[in-house]
Amino acid sequence: MKKERVDHPDHYNQGIEVIDYIDSWNLDFTSGNIIKYVSRHKYKDEPLEDLKKARWYLDRLISKYEDKK
Repeated sequence: MKKERVDHPDHYNQGIEVIDYIDSWNLDFTSGNIIKYVSRHKYKDEPLEDLKKARWYLDRLISKYEDKK
């Protein structure tokens, strides 16, 4: 049987789907992507790539806060 890669793949389901967590906290796009990439990285073929994506979004979020000072 072919593994599902789009709708509810295995790495999305570790207790609660990441999207449900993001929605429950009303996170914005940038914050949600940080959570998404960190949460799923160890289930991906290239975990370091996802961690770097999370860092990119985190740096962007930090810059937004620094710009408000």
